[in-house]
Amino acid sequence: MKLNKLSTLLAASALLATSSAMAWESEDGAHSTSASVALATDYVWRGYSQTDEEMAISGSLDYGHSSGFYLGTWASNVDFGDDTSIEVDVYAGFSSEFGESGIGYDVGVLRYIYPGEDYDWNEFYGSLSYSIFSVGVAHSSDVYGSSESGTYYSAGLDYSLPGDFSLSAGVGFYDYDDEVSEDDHTDYRVGISRDFVGFGFDVTYYGMDSNGEDAYGDVADDRVVFTISKSM
Repeated sequence: MKLNKLSTLLAASALLATSSAMAWESEDGAHSTSASVALATDYVWRGYSQTDEEMAISGSLDYGHSSGFYLGTWASNVDFGDDTSIEVDVYAGFSSEFGESGIGYDVGVLRYIYPGEDYDWNEFYGSLSYSIFSVGVAHSSDVYGSSESGTYYSAGLDYSLPGDFSLSAGVGFYDYDDEVSEDDHTDYRVGISRDFVGFGFDVTYYGMDSNGEDAYGDVADDRVVFTISKSM
C-alpha cells in the first residue's frame, strides 16, 4: 500500500508524539541500544528519490558494544511502482579508531530487503574518517538483485557552525557493470542541521549529473529535502 502524504504525516506525528526514551546502556557501559524516527519530504538515496518524490517516514533500532561491534535495522516506505512499499535494511559491522591517530574506520555488511518483491540484495561497505572528513566505498556483486556488480565511492565532510548548526556535504560516484546501467553517475549533497527542543531539523539539497538524470528520469532531479527526526 502506498503511503500518501496525509497518512505518512499522521503516522509520523503519532510516533513522534508518543515516543518514550528507548536509549539504554548497561551499568558497565559495554552494551547500549538506541532508536530513532524521522519524517522527510522525500527519501533520497545516492541522489535519486526512493518514494517517487513523496514524503517518507523512517525508523531505526540499533545495538552497540564497547568493542566497536554494532548491529541494527532501519526501515522506510518506498514507491517503485511495483508490489513493494517498504524497504528494510539490516546491517552489522565494526567501527573503531587506529590507536590514538584520530583516524576512524567502519566496516560492515548491509542487506536491503523489499517485502513483496524478490530483488533483495547485499552490500559490503567500509569507510575512513579524520577530523571533519570521511571517505567510503560500498560494493555489491548483486546490486538491485541483478546478479551484476555495482561499486559506490563517496567522500564527505561534517563541520560545526556557530549557533549550534552543523554543515554536512558529500559527493558520490556509482560505478555499475554495463548490464546494470551504461550510465555511471555522480551525485552530490549539501545540508544544514540543528537540534532544537529535543528534535533534529535538517535541510539538504541533492543533485545528480546528467548521466544520473538520464538513468533515473524525474526522480533524479535536483531537490531540497526537509527532515525532522527524534532520537530515543
